[in-house]
Amino acid sequence: MKRSAVLLALALIASGCALDSSDAVGVVVGYQSKTINTVTAGTLLRAQGYLERRLDDITKRTGTKYRVTWQDYDTGAPITAQMVAEKIDIGSMGDYPMLINGSKTQANERARTEIVSVTGYQPKGALNMVVVTPASPAGAITDLAGKKVSASVGSAGHGTLVRAMANAGISGVEVFNQQPQVGASALESGQVQALSQFVAWPGLLVHQGKAKLLYDGAELNYPTLHGVVARRAYAAAHPEVLDAFLQAQLDATDFINTKPLEAARIVAQGSGLPAEVVYLYNGPGGTAFDTTLKAPLVDALKGDVPYLKSIGDFADLDVAGFVQDAPLRAAFATRKLDYDKAVGQIDHPSLTGGELWLDGSDTTQSVADPTALLRAVRDAAAHGARVRAAYVHDAELGTRWFADKSVWVRDGQNFLPFDTTAGAHRYVAAHPGSVAVDYQQALAGAA
Repeated sequence: MKRSAVLLALALIASGCALDSSDAVGVVVGYQSKTINTVTAGTLLRAQGYLERRLDDITKRTGTKYRVTWQDYDTGAPITAQMVAEKIDIGSMGDYPMLINGSKTQANERARTEIVSVTGYQPKGALNMVVVTPASPAGAITDLAGKKVSASVGSAGHGTLVRAMANAGISGVEVFNQQPQVGASALESGQVQALSQFVAWPGLLVHQGKAKLLYDGAELNYPTLHGVVARRAYAAAHPEVLDAFLQAQLDATDFINTKPLEAARIVAQGSGLPAEVVYLYNGPGGTAFDTTLKAPLVDALKGDVPYLKSIGDFADLDVAGFVQDAPLRAAFATRKLDYDKAVGQIDHPSLTGGELWLDGSDTTQSVADPTALLRAVRDAAAHGARVRAAYVHDAELGTRWFADKSVWVRDGQNFLPFDTTAGAHRYVAAHPGSVAVDYQQALAGAA
């Protein structure tokens, strides 16, 4: 009998199972490793082990053991499907998917969810974009009339496309419902003429030279956000786990806001994305990483409901009741932080400045304005340094973008970056004497 017990124990250890795993409280977390705006509840949180450490602290105090299971997905839809089936307890996703999540889970009390925190937001909606191939003749969203566009139906990227088309008064666009990576392949092969997606796909394809930006969601001037949903039944049964998760998310949020470059490297390793693309979004002036459930963001969710009703069967959802800030308020109180003060603050990206990241450097260089950034890039090249990435803010919309992928305008002695051709053309039309130039011309001309 003793020998059998030993063999059983060895078998369990070899299979990675703890002997007491049946006694542990399980929590299943659904996340999207490549969606940069959710990393404080996903990729970064997981890589840093914040949740496990928080739960270990509870174990030391109470003796209760916990087991965390991480499940990675490309979009929010499969996370919602698993929450409907009561197989995921906490998940992170974008604004439209969160609303669909609330609508689909509300019929079953055990599956019913609530929004408990925000991961990241952008007050103008610059997190979602439409890209075309580098050789595409399209120069504005109106050029997509009658064309085929890939989007994940029900996603934030699809919502941006629908809103953009409505604002521009165009129709006849055929939407292909595809996962982001499938859409990227369809764009490259010519099966579709454009791709409308959420972070980080537009930036990734542009960085790789496989696409150029056609439309910046910031033109809508409508807030976009990503956040965390939790099953109410699970939260009621294990409130200490939800509190540990929110505390861990606050840990990750503090880390990404104080050490964004280091966080970019960690997320890049965990997601497989290039660090330059990750840092485009989580660097200064990119995504605002803030957990609080701000009134303008909740209002934006309410305004998203008509879009969801327009694309399919969307059951009525009480958005105000779906958003529950009590657990997050309690997490703030534990840390002696002022939630009411934090929830009233909105981050607005700067319209000026830039940032230079040289190869082999552990730090970046901030510059005062776009023209100064061009000079810094030129000087670095003159001294034999390789520029890993250079970032600027669109002069019209404030969106953080790659300097070498921007459309530049020379206006007197100043050079202004625009992330789309349409934006540059709007500026030139309104400022006689200004002229659009390419990146190399801008580098050469920066005095």
